[in-house]
Amino acid sequence: MDRIIVTGGAGYIGSHVCKALAERNLEPVAVDDLRTGRREAVRWGAFEQVAVENSDGLTQVIRRHKPVAAIHLAGLIMAGESVAKPLEYHQANVGGMLGLLQAMRATGLETLVFSSTASVYGIPAICPVTEAAPLAPVNPYGASKAICERLLDDCAAAGWLRPQALRYFNACGADDSGHIGEMHHPETHLIPLTIRAALEDGHVLAVHGNDYDTADGTGIRDYVHVSDIAEAHLLALDHLWAGKPGQPMNLGTGTGFSVRQVIAEVERQTGCPVKMTEGPRRPGDTPVLVADAQLARRVLGWTPRRSDLPTMVGSACAWHGRNGWPSE
Repeated sequence: MDRIIVTGGAGYIGSHVCKALAERNLEPVAVDDLRTGRREAVRWGAFEQVAVENSDGLTQVIRRHKPVAAIHLAGLIMAGESVAKPLEYHQANVGGMLGLLQAMRATGLETLVFSSTASVYGIPAICPVTEAAPLAPVNPYGASKAICERLLDDCAAAGWLRPQALRYFNACGADDSGHIGEMHHPETHLIPLTIRAALEDGHVLAVHGNDYDTADGTGIRDYVHVSDIAEAHLLALDHLWAGKPGQPMNLGTGTGFSVRQVIAEVERQTGCPVKMTEGPRRPGDTPVLVADAQLARRVLGWTPRRSDLPTMVGSACAWHGRNGWPSE
């Protein structure tokens, strides 16, 4: 069975990628330092507790497991936090990419799928945003991911790396098994925060901005079910293994949902009102951020099958209903 290194394999998206690989008869090797990942999320394949910045440690892991490809998801992801902690974000994200690339070059591993982000676009002038839009990140998180993409381009131009970057929009939802789902601490994502504000006393959702030029005044984002994102990684591997060139691709649906639409769906599925406050816009937030994902559909054959709002919210409600929330 071919092995695939999955950095960040104990994380939210990483654990779903590991499950998708196992279902394709590929053997994931989850590599995670557990800084934000959860050991109990590693249910498929081997586990190696190594930081991606540790190129020597990663080199040993690759030599021991002899993988045929790597999927790189490890890193820090909170855009707001990155403004206050730029050095930590560049160390984790750029340093982690350098550590992995050094280990891959040392071992002759050439195939890499990279978890990038829509944050590389910053505040795009045109939506839906295509891959041709200029990269103009507005925070260190987005900037660190853009630097990582440049590193991939440079290594590919040097002739020893075959990379594919996937620019996620808003990952959400949970696997139907109930074994893995979204469990960040602290949680910053809208859907789990809204569910918690509906189900738990003492938790209130803060709505940032109700005067945008949108139908209901709240911001609109493109949400994608995490299982659909996981499937895109397998298709990206197939694409690279077929000898086709990699290129950055958006992972989104092309359809956005507003904050109020998410709140209404959570209230419908839980039967409980969402406790909330409304405040001013946050600096750097854009009214609408929606992907043009036609490239991934056309080139990879990717179809987001579970990314309708009732399915995404329903799977998240089921996950949190069974598993609760991380301890404060």
